[in-house]
Amino acid sequence: MTARVPQPVAHDRDGRGRPAYAESMRAPTKQPVAVYPETDDMGEHELQRLISELLRPMLARFLAERGLVAHAGADQFVYWAPGNPTKRIAPDLYVLPGVRQDIAIRSWKTWETGIVPSFVLEVASDAITKDYEDNPVLYDELGVDELVIFDPHARPGSRSRRVHWQVYRRLRGRGLVRVEVSQSDRVRSRGLRAWLRSVGDGDAVRVRLGLGARGDELYPTEAELERARRLSAEEEVARLRALLERQRVAKKRTPR
Repeated sequence: MTARVPQPVAHDRDGRGRPAYAESMRAPTKQPVAVYPETDDMGEHELQRLISELLRPMLARFLAERGLVAHAGADQFVYWAPGNPTKRIAPDLYVLPGVRQDIAIRSWKTWETGIVPSFVLEVASDAITKDYEDNPVLYDELGVDELVIFDPHARPGSRSRRVHWQVYRRLRGRGLVRVEVSQSDRVRSRGLRAWLRSVGDGDAVRVRLGLGARGDELYPTEAELERARRLSAEEEVARLRALLERQRVAKKRTPR
């Protein structure tokens, strides 16, 4: 006797009489698409923005004057794990070596170029745990060479754990290590080959670049450069007028 082959039950078939599982095997499997947001719509303290807005163009000009191809950016997401959009951070200020300044960056994915920020400045907010503890771990994962944390809310002499400056550098075999903690008004950045100085007090505090052996010379802002150019032009006009006046007087005294 020939054994009877069991037939699929109705719910195993599609509307065209073919087994449903076979149809499912023919359908292409859709892979989830990773989405990399460019903003998180989270607000930040205005003081953080004011500090980075003043320093970023100065840093871009400073790097260009040294003949370096580098991009000084601020507050864009940097991603370092393909397929994992949660591995991200938005530095208050960063430098991408080898990337032109005229490139408009919306977000940066390190695996596309192999370039990670060489320098990062973070301006501490009220969220001290995030800025002091969480962020250094993330920047270590990212591969940053130098991280400087500036806390405008630090008050020297108080019992608070807040400090003006913390400097982290990547050491061979140890990762990103905190190498300096300071309550002074300045620290030296090895990556920038310049000093970072806090100037002003309270809500007027800002971070400037300092030059020289001890950073005593402040690198000028665009507004300061413009004032210097205008003053120089006015002095040149005054000099030429004085010269013309002397020539006029001398000509008048010359006997005919």
